[in-house]
Amino acid sequence: MGSVVFRKRQTELWSRLGWAVIRAIYDGLPDFQVCRLEGMGFGLFLRLEELAPDVALIQALKERWDPECHAFLFPWGHMVPTLEDVVRITGLRVDGQAVTGTTYTSYQEPVERLLGLEVRGERSSLVHQTELQASLGVASARRQTGEGQAEHMERMTDDARAVMAEEEGEAADRDLRWFLTLVIGKLVLGTKGDPVGCRCLPLLEDLSSVGNYAWGAALLAHLFDSLGTSSRETGVAGFFPLLQVWAYYHLPSLGHGVARRRSAVPLLQRWRFCRDERSLWRQVTMIHDALDTTPFGHVQWTPYVGESDAAQPWVERGRPYFGRDIWLHCFNTVVPLHHRLVARTLGLHQAAVEFPSRQRSWEWPGRSFRRIQQVTDWMVRVREQLDDWERRGTEVVSEATSDEDYFRAYARKYGAQVYKGSRRSLDLEGRITSLEGILHSTIQQRDDLQAVVDQLRAELDGARQMVGGASSSREDPGRSVLEGQLAAAVTRAEDAFVQLREREQELRTAMARMTTLETEMAELRLRPEAAEVARWRQEAEAAARWQQEAAEATRWRQEAEEAARLRAEAGDLRTQLGEERHRSDMLRSEMRGLERALELVGRSRSVTSRSGIPSGSAGHYLTGSSGWRRNEEEERRRRERAPEGSETGPRVMAPPSPRPPEGTGESG
Repeated sequence: MGSVVFRKRQTELWSRLGWAVIRAIYDGLPDFQVCRLEGMGFGLFLRLEELAPDVALIQALKERWDPECHAFLFPWGHMVPTLEDVVRITGLRVDGQAVTGTTYTSYQEPVERLLGLEVRGERSSLVHQTELQASLGVASARRQTGEGQAEHMERMTDDARAVMAEEEGEAADRDLRWFLTLVIGKLVLGTKGDPVGCRCLPLLEDLSSVGNYAWGAALLAHLFDSLGTSSRETGVAGFFPLLQVWAYYHLPSLGHGVARRRSAVPLLQRWRFCRDERSLWRQVTMIHDALDTTPFGHVQWTPYVGESDAAQPWVERGRPYFGRDIWLHCFNTVVPLHHRLVARTLGLHQAAVEFPSRQRSWEWPGRSFRRIQQVTDWMVRVREQLDDWERRGTEVVSEATSDEDYFRAYARKYGAQVYKGSRRSLDLEGRITSLEGILHSTIQQRDDLQAVVDQLRAELDGARQMVGGASSSREDPGRSVLEGQLAAAVTRAEDAFVQLREREQELRTAMARMTTLETEMAELRLRPEAAEVARWRQEAEAAARWQQEAAEATRWRQEAEEAARLRAEAGDLRTQLGEERHRSDMLRSEMRGLERALELVGRSRSVTSRSGIPSGSAGHYLTGSSGWRRNEEEERRRRERAPEGSETGPRVMAPPSPRPPEGTGESG
């Protein structure tokens, strides 16, 4: 239970260690060790029963934590757990020496010397949880198949009892240091991970002085430090049941806690939580909505009135530290408890105090000394804050007669930051919150004055009965004067009561008017937003049209380029077609020439056969005919290569005449 982690897929809060293991080991300790733990002030704390975690409530509270003033921000003002809450809910002592000392970059030497274990790294203050548990006899904390909860606890208790030293001595001291390291490192000052912190180990060297330290105050400081981490981090390190039960007492209208044992102490044992099966996000949203709309009068500022402190001596020991502004110490974590912000927990009216701010220097409230890695002696480093603890801080007093000034200052400081739900999106400047606070303060004054009026009337009636009539008043003038004074006081109180009733009505009317005005302002703010949305829509439509036109233009350009390419291909095809036609014409001409040549050859052979003339002239003709065709083809290519109108280039011999040379005998 030393740390909690919010799982993304499950609405459960998972403790890295769990209460069961520590309780089982505690039940396995020898009687003399139990007595030693009682003397150290851990007995009540270790006998607490495990409380089912209220994940949504803890997450909602974490989201409302203000790290500047170390307090929760609600519409009705600041709220913060105090040392009285710690001692009443957990039973841990809040009086004594501050939990501080020297912190080191590595704890290997004291861990080896006092525990016989090793730290996780060279610069580390963590030891492995499994090794620490194994040293105490619980090698595995997992429940075996078919094993019930009671059987599981009994098995772990028997395992722990089997390895514990039965008599006092060095072995028993080492057993007790192992157990205290586990309790303090995982419950009181728990971390989010599995490893166990061992910064407390130097304070455990002398076991006789362990009970002198204010471990409850260190628990509260560690919890404040964990709540102050980034809101994006899920989970809370430290003893989260304190926050849970604190909310059950102070915010009963949420209805999350169910009372079970009305007389049990410490108070944590009086409550249980019923699991909600809705999603974690839905639960957190519903809690924020409920907190945003909770009537101011439903907040319990003094829930412990009527508690019998006779059965809780640990409360009496811590009472000198109640109701005080004080610095809390937990080694390198030093944080302020601003009790003056919650004076109403002391039955006082809340005065308009100066709110803490991070812009102050570290000597002033609002600064935490975290993550300083070098060796540091905190008794020297924060001497002023340590002196403040030893002086028991500063008592909180308030001379305010109402909370009005505080509510006005609170609204100016935080405005709409106090709303985290989905219902209160208006009131950006906190006007409605301020009026609600002033109205609540006026109602309180009215109720107080009503009680005074009733008391004065009762005294006046008693005085009149004592006077016994006009004759008696003449006999005893003192009683008559007393009666007159009481009557005048009753009249003045009644007049003041009437004025408060009138002011209450005026405030209610003003708050209703302010709510209506805020709604109208929101509507007016929405109108230009609607016009702006319309303009954006028009611009978006114009941009869409432009994009469409640009796409069409691109398509047209692509089509034009495609048409030009097709035209070029068509021209090439026409050129190729012309060349093919020319070739076909050349072939036809050649075929005709061949046919005429063959005809001439046939004729020449017939003439030669009649006249005896040699047939060489026919071959000469064929040769001349093929030469003519070659010359014509070269002339065509030359013209294609030469520029238009050029007359240069070699002269080509004219083709031979188709007529045969003379003397061939063809004419005859």
